Amino acid sequence: MRVWKFGDNIDTDAIIPGRYLVIYDPRTLAAHAFEGTRDEFAESAREGDIIVAGRNFGCGSSREHAPLALLGAGVRVVIARSFARIFYRNAINVGILPLVCRDAPSIEDGSAIAVHLRDGYIESGGKKLPIEPVPAFLQEIIDAGGLVEYAKKLERVETCTGSQS
Repeated sequence: MRVWKFGDNIDTDAIIPGRYLVIYDPRTLAAHAFEGTRDEFAESAREGDIIVAGRNFGCGSSREHAPLALLGAGVRVVIARSFARIFYRNAINVGILPLVCRDAPSIEDGSAIAVHLRDGYIESGGKKLPIEPVPAFLQEIIDAGGLVEYAKKLERVETCTGSQS
């Protein structure tokens, strides 16, 4: 997995400029991801690439388009020192795993990293960098492919078992 590194306070307008908010297709949004911020991202990002950032990643507006653009670009994991709260939830809701790592700024751009979720660390440059644990219920949402798919899965289970909430 290749790293795309960003600094602190990367806002949602840097991730996907506001003029594209009329688009809802993740692949189409991905063609404009980081436009004007890091133009080579849209052309060069590949399935499995990882975003690594400093503090307050995803700050700004509450647009769901930002994680959708990353999803369309093949990003399934974003690692940051901290996240804007609304971006964190929006990422989970579309099926992207946001990981908090105090040492994220030490990860080099373009490096290969391995995420060891169960063991609670990221391996980068021969170093093990601890990550905050992901609560099980949030991991279930991510594993299902996002909140909508998770809800559909629950609905199917309830229909099959006849249980009601």
